[in-house]
Order: sequence, then structure tokens, then C-alpha cells
Amino acid sequence: MDASGASAADENARMREAIKAAARQLLEKLGAGGLSPDAVAEGGGLAVSDVEAVFPHRDDLLTALVIDAYNTSGAAMEQADQAAADAGASAGARLLAVTRALRQWSFDNPAEFTLIYGSPVPGYHAPQDTVPPASRTPAVLAGIVRSALQAGELTPPRRAVPGPPLLLPEAVELFGGLPEAPFSDVIERGIVLWSNLIGLLVFQVFSRTHDSVRDESAFFDFAVAVAAESIGLTVPLGDGDSDSDGDGDGDGSNGDD
Repeated sequence: MDASGASAADENARMREAIKAAARQLLEKLGAGGLSPDAVAEGGGLAVSDVEAVFPHRDDLLTALVIDAYNTSGAAMEQADQAAADAGASAGARLLAVTRALRQWSFDNPAEFTLIYGSPVPGYHAPQDTVPPASRTPAVLAGIVRSALQAGELTPPRRAVPGPPLLLPEAVELFGGLPEAPFSDVIERGIVLWSNLIGLLVFQVFSRTHDSVRDESAFFDFAVAVAAESIGLTVPLGDGDSDSDGDGDGDGSNGDD
């Protein structure tokens, strides 16, 4: 590519990022329903024609934001897991580290969290392009559970899933195969853990627990530990690090009273 071609590509990349940045600000103010080429252009000081040249339709822009949200949240978890694994942490400690990382990302990026885990955007149907980024979160959890299984860190469940496996082939492939008894239902249990994690984050990000829980950060750790028990994994608590939201107040709140 010649210099002019490289310059054009750089300019296109800069324009794409500028449009997405303006759209994220609009997400914070108006939600996904407020996104439109006109609104994004006005909010970002851009020409409507420039916005439409990069993202011809609202759904194209939404898809780009969804992919970014899944990728950045997934990367936060992956980095936390790598750091914990490098430090020789147990699978339970790694689980606590990655869930704390996702919680921190969620509080730091509430509009993007709402976009991917809140109510569906009317009229929007996520394309196949969003599937690999969306798989990064469960893939991190699956990797930790798989490591725990291989290291003998899981306790066999007292109750097995009745009947045949309740899984799609894609879930088994993501985990790396169906484990043998007594852990043959650990993938189903892992999906329960994943569901509990997202539900817990929804409660905390949307301030559903702030009027009933004194220390939301410590409660989050406790809830993760309780959920992990369902797959036979012990999460170590009591390390004194309850201010995982980074706001310095130890209550894990997002600033709402």
C-alpha cells in the first residue's frame, strides 16, 4: 500500500473510532434507543454523511458497539485470569479474580454493560459477528472450571442432572469435551454459574442491592463463592480486599444513594 492508501486507511480508522466514541456518549445519556446517524453526528460534531459512510444503518453501529463491549469485558477477564494463574492461584482464586474484573468493567462502563446484558434493543437482532466476542466471557469461566477439574480441585456434586445431558454441541466444544462421571454435568453447572454471575451484576450495576446490602463488594465475593459451590469449587474469601470497585469506599456502590 502506498502512502496515500495508508493515510486514507488511518483516516477511516480515526473516523470509525470518533463515531463510536460519540455513540458511547449518547448511550450514556439516552440509551441504545437514542442512537441514530443524526444524533451521533450532532453529539460528536461530525457530518451525518461521514457517519453514514462508515455505519450505513443504526444496526451496523450497534453491532460495532456490542462487539467492542464483549471484547473489552472479555479481555479484562482474560488479563485477570492470566495474572492470577501466573501467581500460582487456585482455580477458586482465579474465578474470584475474573469475576471481580468483570464487575469492575461493568461499573466503569455501565452503558456498554446495559447494551449487552440489559433489555434487548427493539428491532435489533445481533448478527453472527457478535458470537465469538460474546463467547469470551464463558470461555474464561470454562477454562477455569476445566483447570479445576484437571487439578482435582472440584468436589463431586451431590445431585446430578437427571436424564441425558442438557447441552448443545457448541457448549461441549467450548468446554473441550464432556467430562466423565461424577463430573459429567459440570458444563451445565458452569452455565448456571455464568447465569448467576450476570444476574448478580445486573442487580449491582442497576442498584438493586444497595438498599439491602451494607458492603456490596464483599457481598459480590460471597455470592460468587456460593454460586461456585454448585460446581464443587471453593472460592477463598477473607483476604480483606473488599473494595474491588476501585472507588475507595469499600461498599462497591456505583455512587447512587
